[in-house]
Amino acid sequence: MLSPDDVDRIHRWHEQAANGIRDETVRTFSYLGHKIVVPPRVMPISGTSSLLGEAVLEEVREDDRVLDMGTGSGVNAILAASKSHEVVAVDISPHALEAARDNAARNGVGDRVTVLHSDVFSAVEGRFDLIVFDPPFRWFAPRDLFEAAITDEDYRALRAFFAGARAHLTPRGRMLVFFGTSGDLPYLKKLAAEAGFTSEVLGRQELTRDGWQVEYLLIRPKVGGP
Repeated sequence: MLSPDDVDRIHRWHEQAANGIRDETVRTFSYLGHKIVVPPRVMPISGTSSLLGEAVLEEVREDDRVLDMGTGSGVNAILAASKSHEVVAVDISPHALEAARDNAARNGVGDRVTVLHSDVFSAVEGRFDLIVFDPPFRWFAPRDLFEAAITDEDYRALRAFFAGARAHLTPRGRMLVFFGTSGDLPYLKKLAAEAGFTSEVLGRQELTRDGWQVEYLLIRPKVGGP
């Protein structure tokens, strides 16, 4: 459970971070062998994104059906589609959906990636061999769709994700979830446990920002025991 001091610090850090990543220009990233164009109002690639991106490249099998939850610019869907022939990418932001479609086409995998408007699993059909989720880390109300990529009021989407995940996994289904200590990590683990998942940490990266050490984790929620 987070202490009151931790909560206050996260609120202050969020304000700084949210303002720092806003940009009214189109940004272009060279990322893990792909060209990703990020328009305004879509979350950019960060210095910690590769912790999840490299895991996606290592994890995806050719015959996997993959779901990229909260796809943003489509980067993880594109990485998955470089290995798999069937990827579904979902988001609630129309700006993100347009960027994801354009980036998939730009990187030659448009025929492998289906982009859908979906509030968590609301428009998702069927089961998947791999689900990738880079959720909002914070739990307070977003002021717009851009900020909804990094803060999710009362963790509504995160709760819906863990409540619905098992129904969308094949018998061999796996998950990769990216999260950090600039959010309520104990609560994520609690949600996972209540849904019947253990939380295996596959990788981590530490950064110090404004005198605060933040840890980013690549987590594999697993059904059943350790």
